[in-house]
Amino acid sequence: MRIVVMGAGGVGGYFGGLLAKGGQDVTFVARGAHLAAMRAHGLTIESETTPFHVPAVQATDDPATIGTADIVLFAVKLYDMASAAPTLAPLVGPGTVVVTLQNGIDAPEIVGRAVGADHVAPGVARISALIERPGVIRHNGIPPSIIFGPARPAQAAALAALKAACDAAGLTAILTDDPERAVWEKFVFLASMSGLTALTRHSMGPIRTNPATRALLLESLAETAAVAAAVGVRLPADTPERTLAFMDALPEGARASMLEDLERGRRLELPWLSGAVARLGSANGVPTPIHRTIAAALALQVDGAPAKG
Repeated sequence: MRIVVMGAGGVGGYFGGLLAKGGQDVTFVARGAHLAAMRAHGLTIESETTPFHVPAVQATDDPATIGTADIVLFAVKLYDMASAAPTLAPLVGPGTVVVTLQNGIDAPEIVGRAVGADHVAPGVARISALIERPGVIRHNGIPPSIIFGPARPAQAAALAALKAACDAAGLTAILTDDPERAVWEKFVFLASMSGLTALTRHSMGPIRTNPATRALLLESLAETAAVAAAVGVRLPADTPERTLAFMDALPEGARASMLEDLERGRRLELPWLSGAVARLGSANGVPTPIHRTIAAALALQVDGAPAKG
């Protein structure tokens, strides 16, 4: 099948690279030094568990030169969604499905406005990875997997083919009949992990061990689960506790990419994570004091500029 990966960072680079290594027809949409390095030297994945190298990849900075795709993996950062979504149009034919792999909950709506909701299927990427240097993705610890499912019946065949391609490439893929729930389950987890690792500048080990920060963690999980219920998303009643148990099983050094971005002076996905929890809470009458505080405390770094006293 013909797969286009929009965004070749940690998520798109790893999953697209593995699919390309597995023999699929994959084209990456990237930019700048990362694109140049991929064209010159291929794509390298550095990992303690699953390192690999794809010596030759198809890559461009212009989606209009590719033609239509069967599947588009939309893997740009949250702050690039609004500008990247309209550039998908040349890739989308009658049967194309765009799988959104962003953190947060806003991507399906934003992409749907650009290419039509019938072409958009929500997805979830479970991976910790980032661009280590141009042409090189570093994967950290957590076993990678991907979850996706049809938002409309007409998408089922294309997504079943994507599942088969993932299986053949050795990529753990789950085809779900409730992708919205999968997106929100990750949102509950990631909004808290991103917010608290960035706020404290610590990995999950110390956060979940210290009684004060552990309490904040559980309260932040409960806030997001309450927002989900308020907007009509049905999650199990014990979602905060189950999510905390999952966090307890993460490696001591596990940290969100937002902390990496903060330390490197990059833009933050904050407005679509803790910021979104606070925004939706306010709109639906749900108190979100933890996420409101996280969003406010990190507001001076959200554009990547250091805070000035």
